[in-house]
Amino acid sequence: MERSRIPQFYKMSVPERVRTVHDRGLLGPEDYQVLKSGRHTLSVQLADKMIENVIGVMGLPVGLGLNFLINDKEYVVPLVVEEPSIVAALGSAAKLARSAGGFTVESTEPRLIGQIQIVDVADPARAKATLLQRKDEILNLANSLHPKMIARGGGAKDLEVYIHPSQGIGGDMVVAHLLVDTCDAMGANLVNTMCEGVASLVENMADGRVFLRILSNLTDRALVRAKVRIPVSLLTGKGFDGEQVRDGIIVANDFARVDPYRAATHNKGIMNGVDAVALATGNDWRAIEAGAHAYAARGGRYTSLTSWTCADNGDLLGELEIPLKVGTVGGPLQTNPTVALNLRMLGVESARELAEVMGAVGLAQNFSAIRALVTEGIQQGHMTLHARSVATAAGVPPELFDTVVERLIASGEIKVWKAADIMREVAEQSASSIRAVSRTEEQETLEGERLGAGHGKIILLGEHAVVYGRRAIAAPIPLAIQARVEDAPEGVELIIPRWGIEQRLDFKAKRPPSFAKSMARVLSALDLENRGMRIEVFPNVPRAMGLGGSAALAVAVIRAIDLHFRLGLDDERINELAFECEKVAHGTPSGLDNTLATYGEFTLFRRGEDACREIIEVSQPLPIVIGMSRTESLTARTVARVREAWQRNPDLYDRIFDEIDTLAGQGLEALKSGDYETLGELMNVCQGLLNAMQVSSWELEELIQVARNHGAVGAKLTGGGGGGSIIALCPDDSARVARAIREAGYHALEVSIGQT
Repeated sequence: MERSRIPQFYKMSVPERVRTVHDRGLLGPEDYQVLKSGRHTLSVQLADKMIENVIGVMGLPVGLGLNFLINDKEYVVPLVVEEPSIVAALGSAAKLARSAGGFTVESTEPRLIGQIQIVDVADPARAKATLLQRKDEILNLANSLHPKMIARGGGAKDLEVYIHPSQGIGGDMVVAHLLVDTCDAMGANLVNTMCEGVASLVENMADGRVFLRILSNLTDRALVRAKVRIPVSLLTGKGFDGEQVRDGIIVANDFARVDPYRAATHNKGIMNGVDAVALATGNDWRAIEAGAHAYAARGGRYTSLTSWTCADNGDLLGELEIPLKVGTVGGPLQTNPTVALNLRMLGVESARELAEVMGAVGLAQNFSAIRALVTEGIQQGHMTLHARSVATAAGVPPELFDTVVERLIASGEIKVWKAADIMREVAEQSASSIRAVSRTEEQETLEGERLGAGHGKIILLGEHAVVYGRRAIAAPIPLAIQARVEDAPEGVELIIPRWGIEQRLDFKAKRPPSFAKSMARVLSALDLENRGMRIEVFPNVPRAMGLGGSAALAVAVIRAIDLHFRLGLDDERINELAFECEKVAHGTPSGLDNTLATYGEFTLFRRGEDACREIIEVSQPLPIVIGMSRTESLTARTVARVREAWQRNPDLYDRIFDEIDTLAGQGLEALKSGDYETLGELMNVCQGLLNAMQVSSWELEELIQVARNHGAVGAKLTGGGGGGSIIALCPDDSARVARAIREAGYHALEVSIGQT
């Protein structure tokens, strides 16, 4: 598993993200519980021990920079920052750099400088010579003040002496630099103590008067050099070719190199990333800022800290050189629990490694900022985040969120009232799409365009047993997948913008993806193998969540093909073709998913010789909460596992299937009579049988327990299992159950089943 790659992380809720980083091994059990409960934040009592006059604690967001590959090691980087787009920009830059081999970073042995100023010196040249000749005495005295530091391999390592002209009284001043290895501590207090401790000895040797003795924040003896090499092909996109982007970045960097006004903003972009890591790890970001900007002006003119150039083969080369003296042990680590947690999550083994990570982050942030400036502009990078914030303020529910955000950005009116208008439109479309969609019934987008559609579904009772000729009760949900087809010169192009899919289907590949195999069967059956087409899909059914997404996709595409080519397919033929697609996707499907996706009706279903498709009428809609785990439901795998178990012990499994069939029959009666309590008990018993067949998972069991503990009369997995989703029957308070599921780190959706 790629440790720092977490697809769709930005779309998850905060509890889902916490659970995900725990599942990836980034958080131990104790840290997970602390972060989940919110107990990691700094208390007022601890804050009162850190500074004076405390009256409260101010919070800042803690985000994660993903995708980082630095010196061939993966990192998830904690970032504390309040400015929008920084975290997203870092993740994007790190992902691009990762595909080119990642960042390479090197650093010098870190030394912190302590300065001892000597004034009123009778003979500055002789004082300098004396101090250098007797530097071992000075170093030994300094190290005697911190024997534990010596035991760890650190301590005062060298002495440098400089003569500076003075504009005041007393003639030229002599300044001694004590170079100290502070190991994994930032070391400010330690170096100050050493300077104080050797002041009298230095004063006697120099025959002068020691005045200031304090560390320097220009830590140019602790340099970090981060590098990245990006092929031009990876820079292509958003209407710009790679060479344009490369040359634009180089020209922009040249501007910062020669102009201090541009350099100030340029370097501020670097520090956006560096400071965010410093805050997250308890380091003194003010000291780091001071050192970085002083280093940028070391030549007498303030300039860029980065260099972007063109390699001989045309690649873009980026390099950042920056002084970074940081620590991983000390006061902030011991006082602030969030800092300790962040350091454990980052997984650095030394302060020097932390500095190297910060250097890579600074270079990544600089790249991202310049690329935005030379392409779509810096404001465009904020647009999506702003739209998401506005959609949240408008109260857009999770199931409509991505659709509303997409349309909000497209509208150009990123306002709360506009988000509310779009939400109402999308909700109306979702409600209408739950009806059965036949060949003669039009589904329209806002522009009046006809789309093919397939419904998602849940199974109340009957999973797996339905594959073996037993009954199952299933219902459509108010989520659908829609698709449209357009002519194309040749081949079949598949576009799913929300999933980031844009590809040409290769039907002749040795191992084509299942969708390509499915489409090959459909197009062959419809005599369309040689027709070029572009298939665009708009999915509102989550992928691999046990909600019939693959069948809904197949039905939507088949209907779109039917509409575009005017084939005159009826629902029965569409269902048959979708069943062929399900065979490719799942091996031995029951036919239930494609039937629900096609007809969109509350159904009692059975396959085989005694096949039936009975429409179920209910007096009142069922209040259902769907709880979704983050683990994909691989139906083909669980179906195959159950089949292997059935083949090993057919008598045992046939008895289980018969029992599930009995539950489905009793469930039908409970539905017709409106007996929700009985229906809930039947669901609970069915879950026990499914768990016994080993198609459940710990996440599903946790979801089920959360639902039952908060008022659900029945809860069970839905679909193939092994991950995916659960359904909870909640006649009293579905909102309470949904809220509890979300607080546990999962996604929840409230639906009414059987609603006309």
